Amino acid sequence: MANEINTKTTLWQRAIRELKAFVLLTAYFYVTFGSVIFMKAAILHTHGIHYVAWGSAIVKAVLIAKFMLVGRALKIGEGYKGQPLIWPTLHKAFGFLLLLVIMTAIEEAVVGLFHHRSISAMVGELIGPRLGESVAEIVFLLLVLIPFVAFSVLADALGEVRLQKMFFTEPMPLEQNSRSENTTGV
Repeated sequence: MANEINTKTTLWQRAIRELKAFVLLTAYFYVTFGSVIFMKAAILHTHGIHYVAWGSAIVKAVLIAKFMLVGRALKIGEGYKGQPLIWPTLHKAFGFLLLLVIMTAIEEAVVGLFHHRSISAMVGELIGPRLGESVAEIVFLLLVLIPFVAFSVLADALGEVRLQKMFFTEPMPLEQNSRSENTTGV
């Protein structure tokens, strides 16, 4: 009976942790995709075209967040532990980028089928007339992933609780800051 209660508590805690991660990821991606949509809308508005697709930003953010959680469960990019932090950061960012590109292509195919379009037509559109837009989205996604992954790699190295304390409650003492600058030559 005690084991059963502990297992339920652990599963409940894990579910809460995963929900928090999902909400955080969704918010992060919504802000980034929303800023791109805001810029796109502003550019189009200067040409007399009124365009606002805020709903697409939240849908895309939710999908990408879910794909990221799947990638984390699959332990994507876990190969460079024990290396300087740049290597696991880049390895993980590119691993997640590849996963997101594949999952987004599958998503586009499903949406295309839902709208009675063939998969070849959808792929042709992505690598044909929209190739520049597709490449820009991939580069943008990589630029969004790198800082996010860097913080998760840093949290793994320092410990999540310590990193949160360093960011939100415990400032680095001035004398420690001066010492670290002198040792790096800055």
